[in-house]
Parts: sequence; structure tokens; C-alpha cells
Amino acid sequence: MLYKTYELQRSLLNAGSAWASILADMLADRRYPPANLGWGQMASSALEVFAHAAAPRGKPAFGIHTITLGETEHAVEETTVVTRPFGDLKRFSHSGLPDDAPRLLIVAPMSGHYATLLRGTVERMLETNVVYITDWADAKLVPLDKGTFDLDDYIDYIVGFLEHIGPGAHMMAVCQPSVPALAATAIMGKVDHPCRPLTLTMMGGPIDTREAPTQVNTMAVGRPHVWFDHNVIATVPINYPGAGRKVYPGFIQLASFMSMNLGSHMMSHWGLFKHLVEGDEDGADATKAFYDEYRAVCDMSAEFYLQTVDVVFQRHALPKGEFIHRGTPVDLSDITDTAILTIEGERDDISGIGQTRAALKLTPNLPDAMKRYLLAEEVGHYGIFNGSRWRSRIAPVVDEWIAAHARVPARKRLAAVN
Repeated sequence: MLYKTYELQRSLLNAGSAWASILADMLADRRYPPANLGWGQMASSALEVFAHAAAPRGKPAFGIHTITLGETEHAVEETTVVTRPFGDLKRFSHSGLPDDAPRLLIVAPMSGHYATLLRGTVERMLETNVVYITDWADAKLVPLDKGTFDLDDYIDYIVGFLEHIGPGAHMMAVCQPSVPALAATAIMGKVDHPCRPLTLTMMGGPIDTREAPTQVNTMAVGRPHVWFDHNVIATVPINYPGAGRKVYPGFIQLASFMSMNLGSHMMSHWGLFKHLVEGDEDGADATKAFYDEYRAVCDMSAEFYLQTVDVVFQRHALPKGEFIHRGTPVDLSDITDTAILTIEGERDDISGIGQTRAALKLTPNLPDAMKRYLLAEEVGHYGIFNGSRWRSRIAPVVDEWIAAHARVPARKRLAAVN
């Protein structure tokens, strides 16, 4: 009933958005008398804010068409190089990169948003790297006959994608995938896998949520595991390809994130209203662009969500040495030659200070020279991987880290993943 109720509400809001948009245009058209009155522009702006907030949203495009290096503009090539039921592997490159440019796998979070949330991350790292990114699927669009997808599968996908990229690649995990990326690195390190990453950069990740727990962490441990199963898991309705699949709906995750900072979101929309009234199109477009991405959400498979809550947030299995993958314990001491950079934001309200840095303590067999920690001052969770501070203060550190460990070991290239 949860999903069906949401779909009914969504259809009503879609109609309301369409009518609000029509009325907003009419009230802003000088051919109509109300547009020439003082209240006409204000009413038009208010209706436009509502229309934008209630409008339906699908999967956004990355839309990275060019990269400018110095005074030269280069066309960006975007291709999907691996296609799998629950996630594809995308590749970004351009002609300005040298033949031996580093290859970087960015592991996007599967946390309710599309990989396009990392558009700014991809765009900045593309200046110096051939960039690959995990493009996770919306679970409601994956038919039931494609099977299930849990945390073990997530790790297998990471390993498979690294195998496709080949030896000598680097990896970056943003937020939630820090745990499976670190686990995958240990699994590959244990068997001297030729495609294990040269470096692993983890940004705002919940490696050990016992360190400086945030509101998100408190909510996860404040309820028994069965509560999540009974209260936030829904069944995909019949109008989607994944009908019958159990999922954690993206609209619940969005509501959760919005409620955490409701005041700031209200102020942002008040700012949008003022921009529209004042005729500041650039300011209005910037706010709209952010919320177009922020409100574009997708569903997670129930098994992945529930296993993540249990293993990462409630049992803290990885830092306690109790993490199991396919029946085999994951030992972080097996990481011996993948250089690790951990990055945290001083104002991160999702992953507290120390949660990502914990990875450096949990890898005892990795030399200290291959470990580094960066605390980004005055940066919140989103600012770690997007925005001006990311581009000017954080990304250069990642560039330096990759360059410092850009050796190419003699590892046999494996066959590409199908």
C-alpha cells in the first residue's frame, strides 16, 4: 500500500505542477492584465516555485560535453562499457588526455540518488584521468527474473569493473560505497589480484560509524532490524518493469534527507522565490538545477538496503573484523600495497569526523607512507565531492595522491566483464 499511495499522490502532484506552470506563465505574460499589477509577478513566482517542486523527475543525464584545459576545449566522450542488470560501467575520456593518463574508477553511492549526483566529481577528475563510474540501476526498473542484489553482489560488481578496467587502475569511493570498496580491495589483496587498485580514495564514508555518530547513524541503531523490514520496505507496483520486487523506495530516502535539513531547504525555496520576483534568472536556475538533481531519486533493492543497515550501521562488522563476503571473512590486513587516502568534511552531518579515517587504523600491514588523511575545513557532506571547495582544495590532493602512486605493476590483464 505504501508504494501505491505514493503513486497516487505523485499523479495528483504531477497534475498540480502542470496547472501551476500554466498559471505562472499566464500571470507573467504582459498581454494579461494581472501581469501588469504588483501582485501578478509575485503570484507567478510562487506558482513557479510550486510547479518546480512538484514536477516529476526521471534519471538525469551527465551532460558533460566538453572539458577546458588551459585555453583549449576538448570534446568529452561518454560510453557505457559494461552493462549488467543492477548497474552499468560508464567511461569518460577526451582527446586532451595523454595515452598513459591514470584510469580512475569512481564508485557512486547506491543511496537513493543516481550516479549523476557525482557529475561535478567526474568533471573535475576528468581533467587528468580517464574516468569510469558505476551507474547503478533503479531497482524498480529491474525485472524480477534478473535475480536479487545485495552487499555481496555490490562487492562483486566492483571487482568485476576493476577487472574490466585492467591492472594499474585507481579507485575512489564517495560516501556509502567506502565500505564495499575497502572490502573489495582487501579481497583482491588477499589473492594478489592483478587488478587490485593502486590507490583507494574514500570520501565521507561510514567505515566505522561508532566514531562521532551523526543523526543518520543514531536512527540506524535506534531501531531493531525488523523495524526497517516492516516499515520502509515496499513492493514495486505493476506499472514498473520491476513489479513485485521488494525495494527501499527512493522517495522515502529523499523525505529522510529533506527532513534532516528542512529549515535550509525552506530557505533555499524562499531564495528561489525572491530570485524569480527580482528577475534574477541565473540565481533561480542555479537553485533549480540543484533540486532537479537532488529530487531525482531511485529505489534500492530491499536485500541490499537491509544488509547495509545490519552489517554497516548496526553490527559494525568491517571495523570489528566480522565482515563476511560469500561465506569468507574479510581481513583488512590483506591490504598491503593499495595506497589509501581518506577525506572527511568538517561540517559533514552524514558521516562524522573519524568514521572514514578509521580505515587507516584498520589496515595494519599497509605502510604509513601509503596512508594519508585530509580534513576539509568548513565543508559539509555534499561539498566533499562537489562545488568550489571540492575543485580547488580537495581534488588537487586526490590528483597528487594518484600521481604519487601511479606505478604500473606487472599484472596480467584479465578478460573484460560481460
